Amino acid sequence: MKLNSKRTFIIGLAFFSICAFWQMYDNIVPLILKYRYGISDGISGPIMALDNVLALFMLPLFGTLSDKKGARMPFIVVGTAGAVILTVCLSFAKTFSMFFTLLALLLVSMSIYRSPAVALMPDVTPKPLRSKANAIINLMGALGGVYTLAMTSFLVKGSAVDDPSYLPLFIAVAALMAISVTALALSVNEKKLKTEADIINDRIDAETVAKLDLSGNEGRKLSPEMFRSLMLILFSVSFWYMGYNAVTTAFTRYATEMWGQDVGGASTCLMIATVGAVISYIPIGMISSRIGRKKTILIGVALLAGCFALGALMAATFSPLLYVMFALVGFAWAAINVNSYPMVVEISTSCDVGKYTGYYYTFSMAAQIATPIISGQLLQHVGYNTLFPYAAIMVSISFITMSLTRHGDSRPEKKGKLESFDIED
Repeated sequence: MKLNSKRTFIIGLAFFSICAFWQMYDNIVPLILKYRYGISDGISGPIMALDNVLALFMLPLFGTLSDKKGARMPFIVVGTAGAVILTVCLSFAKTFSMFFTLLALLLVSMSIYRSPAVALMPDVTPKPLRSKANAIINLMGALGGVYTLAMTSFLVKGSAVDDPSYLPLFIAVAALMAISVTALALSVNEKKLKTEADIINDRIDAETVAKLDLSGNEGRKLSPEMFRSLMLILFSVSFWYMGYNAVTTAFTRYATEMWGQDVGGASTCLMIATVGAVISYIPIGMISSRIGRKKTILIGVALLAGCFALGALMAATFSPLLYVMFALVGFAWAAINVNSYPMVVEISTSCDVGKYTGYYYTFSMAAQIATPIISGQLLQHVGYNTLFPYAAIMVSISFITMSLTRHGDSRPEKKGKLESFDIED
């Protein structure tokens, strides 16, 4: 069985645009709130969690709706169109109330297409190839993050304290979203590709049903053991997102407050982490096919917790060693991301991928609701030196929960030599 890498890259354009947007959201919106509107860290935390509050309810909804419709593309196109317009409009907000209203509408638009966009890959990819395909998808997402960080360094001039113009950056991100999703819509025949993948997945599902003594695909109940594994995976997702998201959301403020860096300088460490992930995604996909998804995730979680612990030790002053640490953070996050979502959908059947995608994002978004609030309170009332210890503790907890997982770890049997992107199983 061979992965069509070119097609997977095209499918990844949706995730490419999504990650470009969220990189901008995590980096820039907290700075606007703090330095343009004077919002404290304790208050900006709940505001930054708003996207995840909306996503908690809307992602499962639109995942299920796209399942029932049997098509992801209409949701992707409509959501993107709204997001493109509102992203540009956001820069013209004159008051906090106008900014907040536009931001809320923008996050609704993002929610419309995020879950269908992510579910598109497993829809058109046979189960044994999903880890490799997800490596490519996450590579595209990482490249979206690199794009935004590079544009931030190039287009945003001056310190965040001086509230520079963010309009050029917003336009650059909006243009990328529009171009990416247009190319996706014009290049991918969703119905045809889904039919081809369903033929293979139905056979795999039938074998699974026979092995686990389950009856039918649609509406089937998981065995107690599989349900336990599903919940352990989902709680693991929550804990490592609580750690990782705390760092990515607060780091630009952290670098500004602790080290006095400008917006571009604060973005450098995050760019290094993202580039590290870009370099790692494809090799990680290959490694996970050899040693299994679970082992690969555990390696990534252990490394990520260690890096955040090291960051805590170097909090007082900036050190070039931080660049090495963030490169390792990128590798660790790649090991986690390539494999966590496929572990969830591995437990699903072809008819309910969207629902399980919704579960995945419900838990990740719930974590990202809690962590900006908790970390924001810690930053405001205890100090910015709490950021990395908090992240290290959360990620360490996820190591325990993931260690207890027993299902979702597909290990395809090798029949040939792995070659670059087109990989033979």
